[in-house]
Amino acid sequence: MKARTAIVCSVADQGVAALTNILVLVVAARLSTVADFARFSAVYLVFTVLLGVSGAYTGQPLVLRRGTGDDTRGACRSALAFTLLVSAVAGGLLAAVCAPLAGDTARALMMLGIVLPAVLGQDTARYAFATLQAQHLALVSDLLRLAGVLGALAVQPHGTPAARLVAVWGLSALPALLLSAVVLHRRTAGTPLVLRPLVRKGHIGRRFVVEFGVGNATSQLSVLGLGAVGNPLVVGALRGATTLFGPLNVLFTSATGFGPPLLGRLATDRLRVRATAALAALLALTAAGWATVLALLPGPVGRHLLGDTWPTASALLPATGSQYAAMAVGTCGLLALRLLDPRTTLSIQVVFSLAAVAFLAGGYALGGVMGAAWGLCLGSVCKAVATWTRVARLARAGAPVPAVVSADAVRSGP
Repeated sequence: MKARTAIVCSVADQGVAALTNILVLVVAARLSTVADFARFSAVYLVFTVLLGVSGAYTGQPLVLRRGTGDDTRGACRSALAFTLLVSAVAGGLLAAVCAPLAGDTARALMMLGIVLPAVLGQDTARYAFATLQAQHLALVSDLLRLAGVLGALAVQPHGTPAARLVAVWGLSALPALLLSAVVLHRRTAGTPLVLRPLVRKGHIGRRFVVEFGVGNATSQLSVLGLGAVGNPLVVGALRGATTLFGPLNVLFTSATGFGPPLLGRLATDRLRVRATAALAALLALTAAGWATVLALLPGPVGRHLLGDTWPTASALLPATGSQYAAMAVGTCGLLALRLLDPRTTLSIQVVFSLAAVAFLAGGYALGGVMGAAWGLCLGSVCKAVATWTRVARLARAGAPVPAVVSADAVRSGP
């Protein structure tokens, strides 16, 4: 596939994935009461953490591979099989633990465990198609996913419980997963299924999971913690605000997950850094523009989008919009570091993600939900400054880029 076509398909694919993400939450908000949407949001946060762990451990090492030979095709096949196996085990344990528990949240978590292989497997297939430079196949899979989930949710009545929404949302991924599995099997036929490298000591995915844990999951779980020890509606308010920025959130995640195969086509480090900086500027401007559009929405339109959650979510738009602009710069900085040397990002993630949690808790103590939102923004600003400072140092030092970075290329830490 030509580079221009690959870029167009990849951007379109991320747009479809982003649209799916935001429409799921918007439809859920419109179908649910405030309490049920808070439950659904909490479960969706748990899924987001699991999705990030899966992508970090399996998907991100996959897209750092170079070429589309037998080794790469076999790695794509093995990654999907590994994801289905592990998610089935993890989902079964989650469902078994939650089944005897009382409460609507426990039932929703049980349903998440049941549908986990479908949603995680479909996401891993997207990484595999990107690695094989077949971004058009990822686009087709995500279009089918979008049609399936919207069609399934559209027939649900108002007041649908959170557990049923989770089940419908998850099972609607099956057609896209089955299509992806069939196409990927044909593209990787004849290659060995090798799972041992994915569990071998020194697998670089372990480092990426640690980075995700302190970089993304920490802040999301801290929001859940605030809801548990403080006001449970904090989760719904913060999640409602970030729902409105759902397309940007998916694009940021996709930048580090799907950017390397595209930027890796550029000839030099200098060109890669320049392209990443341009992408950072573009995404930051997009975040600022989107925040402005949302701030100007009339109240009835906002309520049409988020229902009863709109009043609290709209009050957080200035803080959340500023946070996402900073996140754009920081995410692209991390992408540049992955291209220069993927082992340099862990220290930044640890230090500044934990700082962001401290800012979140401190902001909540000082100013409630509004203070928590501005605390998250401050944490994103600090991380962005740190990432680009490291990029500048590596670029000046002429950091070497390995000829091949595979799932088992790194055997030890820095």
